[in-house]
Parts: sequence; structure tokens; C-alpha cells
Amino acid sequence: MPALVEVADSSVIAEALSVRAPDLLGFARQVAGDSELVLAAMDALGSATPRVRFAASRLLRIVSENSPAGLYPHFDFFVRLLRDKNSILRWNAMLTLGHLAAADHQKKLDAILDSYLVPISGKNLMDATNTIRGAASIARAKPYLADRIAKTILAVEKARYATPECRNVAIGHAIHALDEFFPLLQDQRAVLSFVKRQGKNARRSTRNKARKFLAKCQATPGQTAPCELSDSY
Repeated sequence: MPALVEVADSSVIAEALSVRAPDLLGFARQVAGDSELVLAAMDALGSATPRVRFAASRLLRIVSENSPAGLYPHFDFFVRLLRDKNSILRWNAMLTLGHLAAADHQKKLDAILDSYLVPISGKNLMDATNTIRGAASIARAKPYLADRIAKTILAVEKARYATPECRNVAIGHAIHALDEFFPLLQDQRAVLSFVKRQGKNARRSTRNKARKFLAKCQATPGQTAPCELSDSY
């Protein structure tokens, strides 16, 4: 595949990202491992053109998923983006930081975990759901944090969003995220109790996620008592 950019120049990268459907996966393969291109992509986040900013944000998210070590030196840059007024940059930063957990040998995420998880408690639904997704990535990469993360995700049941339906949507995302790292949990009972309650959730898709979670749990070889919680638990 020919190079998408020939030099690590922000204006060239901005031009490559300004097309209607840039090849972000191919671009990510080129950026990964090239510190100068990483810096240029980060610089593109400050472009005056929204399409370039958002494409650069998605690009860096993809790089973080496939090559977290290449972005880890810029960890603090993405932490600052968590407070960005632009929601798309903020959401991609949440997911990017989740992916960087795999390279977090300095335990920087451990230090900011409580503040990272704050959006789950409300009021912005999309902030909450993207934080939940990122938190699942952190739990998978850092199993010793899994129970701490699960406890905060479970609080979504009482979180305050714009409407009760928003909370039901967030609960559905919570079930999906918990399913991704459930085997890593020491305290599985609290999660199973939560999921069991959602079998009666007012949102059909959330009910279905709960039922699939429980069916998967019961079908897992070697799974023990927690999957057999009574309705009264």
C-alpha cells in the first residue's frame, strides 16, 4: 500500500484526513510506531476544520487499540482531552485511554481511575456510555482493578440522566461491558444480582442483553453457584 503521507507534517496529515472517507485503518498502520506521525496526528486535533479534528481523533483511537505503546508517552495529553468542550474529542479520548491500559506500566490510569469513572454517575448519557466502554478495556488489561471498576459501573442503575429511558440505555451498555470482564471478578454475585434485575427492564434491548448474559453464564463450563442466584437475592 502506498504511503498516505510522506512526511510528518501537520498540514499534509490534515489534508489526508480532510477527504470524505479517509482510510483510517490504513493510516493507523502507518502512524503506529512513527513518533513524528503520532505528533502530527495529535496536532491535527487542533485543526480549524471539524472533519480533520474528528478524523484525527478517531485515527488516534484506532492507533491506541492496535499499538497502545506508541501513544502511551502522550498519556497526559489524552487525559486533558477528557475535559474538552467538544464531545467527540472527549468520547474518543475516553476510549483511547481505555486502550492505553494495556501499556500502562506506570499505573497512571490507576491514579486517575476515580475521576475517569465519574461520568458514569450522570448526567450526560454519551459520556457515561463511552466511559463504560473504556472502563471495560481497563478492567481486561488490569484485572486487579476489575472489581473496583465493576462497583462503579453497577451504580448506573441509580444514576441520573436526562430521562429514565437514558438510564435504561446506559444499563444496557453496563451489562455488555460487565460481560467483557465478568470472569475476572472476585465478587460476581453483585453483578449477577444487577443483571437479574434487568430481566424486567422497561427497555426491550436491555432486557435481552440481561437474558443473554445470564444464559451465557449458565452455559459456561465450571461456573459455580453465583449463576444460580434466586430471584430474592
